[in-house]
Amino acid sequence: MAKAKAIVAQVKVQITGGQATPAPPVGTALGPHGINLGKFVQEFNAKTKDIAGTIVPVIVTVYSDRSFEFIVKTPPASVLLKKVAGVAKGSQRPNVEKVGVVTKAQVVSIAKEKMVDLNTTDLGAACRVIEGTARSMGITIAD
Repeated sequence: MAKAKAIVAQVKVQITGGQATPAPPVGTALGPHGINLGKFVQEFNAKTKDIAGTIVPVIVTVYSDRSFEFIVKTPPASVLLKKVAGVAKGSQRPNVEKVGVVTKAQVVSIAKEKMVDLNTTDLGAACRVIEGTARSMGITIAD
């Protein structure tokens, strides 16, 4: 029976899909753990080529023999909201300055996309999470 590999570290990084390079932030986050950065970059870019250009969170598990596994999560709600609202960034004063508008239907579609990574199974609760993110960014929700 083979011995189970010991987990050395779990590293969380946000990388642009399909465009990873061994330079920072990837190199600085994963380099100290001794994994093959070229192999990671190649595998990551191959896995995320369909969502190229979108920032995605990645959880990399590093094992004692310097092998690794990674899980690609869904893009952050703020990235999806900015894309739908057509804004470059959120408001610096969200209670005063509003930067964009999204519809309830758009909020529901974002909530359905994010459902696998949220800590709820209820679509209504997921929509409220996305609406809260939108409010904190200065994005108005229209009916």
